[in-house]
Amino acid sequence: MANATLTINSRNYGTWSLRSWLLCRMAGLDFDTVVIHGDDPASRAELLLLSPSFLVPCLEHDGVRVWDTMAIAEHLQEALPDSTLLPDDPVVRAHCRSICGEMHSGFQDLRSALPMNLRRKHSKFKVYSGALEDIDRVFEIWRECFERYGGPWLFGKKQCMADAMYAPVCARFSGYGVDLDRACAAYVRKVLSSPLMKEWVAAAMEEPEIFNELEMEF
Repeated sequence: MANATLTINSRNYGTWSLRSWLLCRMAGLDFDTVVIHGDDPASRAELLLLSPSFLVPCLEHDGVRVWDTMAIAEHLQEALPDSTLLPDDPVVRAHCRSICGEMHSGFQDLRSALPMNLRRKHSKFKVYSGALEDIDRVFEIWRECFERYGGPWLFGKKQCMADAMYAPVCARFSGYGVDLDRACAAYVRKVLSSPLMKEWVAAAMEEPEIFNELEMEF
């Protein structure tokens, strides 16, 4: 039996669940995954962005209970300091924390306009202006990282916390056919073709719960 448990709400729709699961796997944590069923009111509220406080995902590890994705990331970095979730250089580490924090607290228009749904692919999707500003900001963040650290991941040759935080955005861009330049398109392909993302998506395809509110035709 694993010494940790990660509780998530949905593999198909749950962006924060995806982030936390990736962080745990990237950190090398031995953990079990528990999925809250779709008829749970709190889980449903979170997925529909109607909850004032997100309590899922939640990690229980060595007597510690942590229920915020950034808190989970910091806990993993403290508990497993060799996990390389954060870069070694303090200046680069501060940059990584900053863009992770920006994703954690911002991009509300992007979240509401392009909800993650791994089952669906949209063509000729019209993105409204507020979300376009968020998309442009993501591009700006990514391009600065590629220029400073050389890729193929946001902070160089190894995956880190930032790649987990922006992985759902890659899924959104792919699912909604967002126009990407060469560098950003290459990064999206890199993330979506990674073994961890393939494992997550395969499990999402087996997920029985369907949220009609998130299955609408755009």
